[in-house]
Amino acid sequence: MIQVLIADDHTMFVDGIESILLVEDGIHVAGRCYDGASVIEFVKSNKVDIVLLDVNLPDMSGIEVCKQLAASHPEVKVLAISMYNEESYVSETLNHGARGYILKNTGRDELLKAIRTVYSGATYFSKDVTETIMKGLMNRRKSSTKSTVDMPKISRREKEVLKLIAEEFTTQEIADKLFISLKTVESHRSNLLAKLNARNSAGLVRISLENHLLD
Repeated sequence: MIQVLIADDHTMFVDGIESILLVEDGIHVAGRCYDGASVIEFVKSNKVDIVLLDVNLPDMSGIEVCKQLAASHPEVKVLAISMYNEESYVSETLNHGARGYILKNTGRDELLKAIRTVYSGATYFSKDVTETIMKGLMNRRKSSTKSTVDMPKISRREKEVLKLIAEEFTTQEIADKLFISLKTVESHRSNLLAKLNARNSAGLVRISLENHLLD
C-alpha cells in the first residue's frame, strides 16, 4: 500500500486529489498538510512513502521542504506538483531531492501513473515539464557553442602575454621574460582587451579561464 501525504495550501485542490486517491487500489492517503512545517512534523511520526508536494507553500517553499526531507528522511519520495512550468522551479526542485514534477492540470490517469512510477524508484515528469527541461538543455548547449565559436583567435605571442598576466607578472617582468619592449607588451594587452571584450586584467583572466584560453 503506497502511503501518500498531500501537501497543498488550497483545500479544494487537496479535496480533489484525495477523492481520486481514496478509490484507487494500492494507494492510501496518509494525511493532508497545508504548509511546509506541517509536512516536516507529519513525516516524523507517520509512515509516508510519497509526499505529493506543492512547490509554493505559504510558510516555506516546496524546495526548502524537499531539502529538509532529503536530509532527514531520504526514504520519503517527493513528487512535486505545481502550476509553474519554468526551468528554474523544475531544476531547483529536482536538485534538492524531488523524484518527479507534474503540473496541476495533470489528469487523473497521469497523476496515478506518476505516483506509482516515483514509488517504484524511477523519476516522472509531465510531458510539458520534460519539454521545458529539454529546451533549457538545448539553450545552454547553444550558448556554450556560441561562446566557443564567437571567441576570437589570439596569436601565439598574445597567448604568452595572457598567461603571464594570469600569473600576475608586471608589464616590465613580461617584457623582460619575452625579450620585448614595454610598448609591445602594452600593445598586446590592448589587443587582448579589445578581442575578449574585457575592461581590465582581471577581466582578461576571468574570460580566458571560462573559455579555456590558457590550456
